[in-house]
Amino acid sequence: MSSIAKQLQVVNARIAAAAQAVGRNPQDILLLAVSKFFDVESVLEAVRAGQAAFGENYVQEALDKIAALKLAAPEAQVSWHFIGPIQSNKTRQIAENFDWVHSVDREKIARRLAEQRPPGLPPLNICLQVNISAEDSKSGLSPDELLPVARAVAAMPGLRLRGLMAIPAPTEVEAEQRAAFRRLRELAALLTDSGIACDTLSMGMSADMDAAIAEGATIVRVGTAIFGQRQTH
Repeated sequence: MSSIAKQLQVVNARIAAAAQAVGRNPQDILLLAVSKFFDVESVLEAVRAGQAAFGENYVQEALDKIAALKLAAPEAQVSWHFIGPIQSNKTRQIAENFDWVHSVDREKIARRLAEQRPPGLPPLNICLQVNISAEDSKSGLSPDELLPVARAVAAMPGLRLRGLMAIPAPTEVEAEQRAAFRRLRELAALLTDSGIACDTLSMGMSADMDAAIAEGATIVRVGTAIFGQRQTH
C-alpha cells in the first residue's frame, strides 16, 4: 500500500471518529483531497486508493492535472473543486472544467461563472466564501453582505448554490475553532430560514477538521495529512 493510501485510511478513520463522537453519520462528510502543488502521480495514487474528490487553488496547475488524469485513468469518476481566490480572467476556465467552486466572494464573479458555464454541463455547484474571523488578509464576504449575494447567486442559471465555505483564523484552542465554525453554521441556517436552500458547509482542514465536523461540516478540505508537506513553487 502506498503512503498516500495509508494516509487516506488514517484521515478517513479520523473523520469517522469525529463524526461518531457527535452522533453524525461519517457518510454525510465528503473528504476533499487538496492536491495543489502535488503532481498527477500523487493524485493518481489517491484515486487508486478510492479518493474521488480533489481541490485545487491554481487554475493552470489544475487544468494540467485534469487533462493528465483523463489520459492516465479515463475510467476514473473524479470531481474537481476550485478552492482558491478567483481572478476575473480565469472564470471561463473554471466554469468549463470544475464541478464545484468553494471560493465565490463577489456577485460579479458568480455572474461570470453563470454566463460561462457550458450549457451541456450540469449546474456548477457554488459555495460562498465568508470571512468568518473578519481578517484583513483573507477574502470572503462579511456576514452582513451574505444574504443579498446569496439571493442573487441562487437565482443565476447555470449555478447551484450549495452553501458556505470559510477558513477561520488559525488557533489550536478547540473551543475557539468550534466557535468560528458554529458562526458559519448559524449563517447557513439564516439562509435556509430566508428560503435559500443550503446543504453544504465546506469547513475544516488538517489541523481543525475534528472541530469542524462537530459543528456540522459536510466537506473537509485536507491536503497535508494526505499528501505530506507541500513543495511550494
